[in-house]
Amino acid sequence: MDTIASLFSFITTPVSWVIVQFHAVYGKIFGPDTGWAWGLSIVSLVILIRICLIPLFVKQIKSTRAMQTLQPEMKKIQERYKNDKQRQSEEMMKLYKETGTNPLSSCLPILAQSPFFFALYHVLNGIATGKTIGVIDDQLLASARKAHIFGAPLAAKFMDSSAKVEALGATLLDVRVVTAVMIVLMCFSQFYTQRQLMTKNVDTTVKTPFMQQQKMLMYVFPVMFAVFGINFPVGVLVYWLTTNVWTMGQQMYVIRNNPTPGSKAQAAFLERLQKHVTHHGKTRSRREKNIVKAIVSKGRDRNEFERKFINTLTKAGLAAQTDGTVVKGESTTLVETEDGTPTTGGAAPKRQQPKRQSKSQRQSGTAKAAGESEPKTSLSKSDEPEDDKPEDAKPAPKQASGGNKPGTGTRSKAQSGQRKGPQRPKSPSKK
Repeated sequence: MDTIASLFSFITTPVSWVIVQFHAVYGKIFGPDTGWAWGLSIVSLVILIRICLIPLFVKQIKSTRAMQTLQPEMKKIQERYKNDKQRQSEEMMKLYKETGTNPLSSCLPILAQSPFFFALYHVLNGIATGKTIGVIDDQLLASARKAHIFGAPLAAKFMDSSAKVEALGATLLDVRVVTAVMIVLMCFSQFYTQRQLMTKNVDTTVKTPFMQQQKMLMYVFPVMFAVFGINFPVGVLVYWLTTNVWTMGQQMYVIRNNPTPGSKAQAAFLERLQKHVTHHGKTRSRREKNIVKAIVSKGRDRNEFERKFINTLTKAGLAAQTDGTVVKGESTTLVETEDGTPTTGGAAPKRQQPKRQSKSQRQSGTAKAAGESEPKTSLSKSDEPEDDKPEDAKPAPKQASGGNKPGTGTRSKAQSGQRKGPQRPKSPSKK
């Protein structure tokens, strides 16, 4: 660890200078040789570093969400080129370039504060060994060696021997109890931060390998902190516990106010926003307008929670507009069902009118329905076959030239046994 920390010796002087400046302020309040003065100096160093890293944290959030949206496409590439690793890497890099994402962006805050972490470790290790380092001279070195945090020296470690701990003016039991408690708190804060990210701020509608990786890190990181923590000085444990608590609070703020779309946190956020907008009857801030505008612009691509938000506003007599404002009364904004099908005004969908049929189609349909519903028992005059009609109802056949056609009078009905069908007229008799 000393070899690794020495690689960051170029930043040791700035880190030691910042600690000394904070110590000068807190020393006037709590005393220069107290653990409060030196401990709060380390805490203030952490806060200053994390404030400077806020832009990187924002970039980390954007990159993480972009990677979540790309997981389905990445999975397709992996399945398509599972036997060609080189082509798979090329397609992955092409996808990152087209979407403007960077997988390393999610690690930027950790990578950025690593030099400060190792520089602080190097400073505290110099205090433990009695060596001046950076701007810490002999007077400040003696003051730092006298500083105790809850009975544990600033430079003591969990694995130190009793002789080394006694040289710093403390007992081994005090050092191990304090360091053990700080290690447990450090691991718990790391676990809780990762757990709230997995349970509240992840899109539950998409199952991707990214979620499995995050779940694995939720258990791996606390174990790593526990293993390395027993070799960290008390001052470094103060530093790491403070940065974990800062990360946890920062994560809680982001989950509450800027949740991931499709997550449980977004459902809770939109419910709070809906109650606020319904109570006031309008969007009151630019941020609220931007949120409503983004939801309206999605159209049919809205997720379940966003559709519920629009539907609830509509049922309350409010309508979300495309510019992000909310007005009273009906609007062109439509209420959507769970499958994304729009319906007007939140009411039940209207019954679809049947297609208009032509007169011939209606007549044929009516005749068909009548024929199916009412079986025929007897034939009416209009429905009787032509052969069964009375002879006088049939048109008289034309007379042949040269004689009169017999049977021009009224003919009797066809008797039983007579052949049905059109009868051939008899030829006139020749005289």
